[in-house]
Amino acid sequence: MKSIKLAGVLGILLLLSACFSQTEYERLKISSTTWIGYVPLFYAKEKGWLEAYNIKLTHVVSLAENMYLYEAGSADAYVGTQYEYQMLVNKIPQLKPILFFDRSNGGDMILANRSIDAIKQTQQIEAYLELDSINNFLLQDFIEKHQITAQINYNNRDQAEISVLNAKDHDAATIIVTYDPYQYQLQSNGFKEIASTASIDDLVVIDALFTTQATLERHQEQFKVLRKMVDDAMLALKKDPKAFYETVKLNLRDVRYSDFLQSLTKID
Repeated sequence: MKSIKLAGVLGILLLLSACFSQTEYERLKISSTTWIGYVPLFYAKEKGWLEAYNIKLTHVVSLAENMYLYEAGSADAYVGTQYEYQMLVNKIPQLKPILFFDRSNGGDMILANRSIDAIKQTQQIEAYLELDSINNFLLQDFIEKHQITAQINYNNRDQAEISVLNAKDHDAATIIVTYDPYQYQLQSNGFKEIASTASIDDLVVIDALFTTQATLERHQEQFKVLRKMVDDAMLALKKDPKAFYETVKLNLRDVRYSDFLQSLTKID
């Protein structure tokens, strides 16, 4: 009887200990888009590392939605480029980068249903992109570099909507601004890459994790551990790329392993 009572007491103590460990850290919410450079975060999520420190990673399909989610207070931090940061810092001056991930070296790109020469000769262009994002900066740089004078009809769409476009359904000159891994479906649908951050020398795109100093201080231990998780994930990627891919592929629209390896070459 005593042994049963003792076992019961030990069970309650273990349960209380588990509950305490789960609530030891205040919930830290991070918003992220689908981008090849964020695979360390996806790996940490799938491995259960984030949950152990009460970190929740929210996955969205739009750069603008990612930014607005943070602005609305639905996320404590977000990952994005310096261009989205420049748009937000005017409203939130305390915003700053706290963890850098990569530099795009071909991962942000422009696809089209015509060649650059053909586009330069057309009178009207249908452009599909996320307006409040790096997409717009990339497009404007492309227009200026190639001295395109056509009238442009801007179609503001998220990448999930953009990725299902098919070249055969577009008779007019069509330009799509997208990023890895969304280009694979678009290329299968007949669009061709005509420019990227690998060929536009004067456009530097950096991806980082952004938050305010106050949030950094409030979640200091979690952000510190998160940095270690990112480092450990990169070591896992280097050690066994195939196993890493199998862990994160659902976060990358289930791209093929060969495409995954190709995507990694488009970031530094």
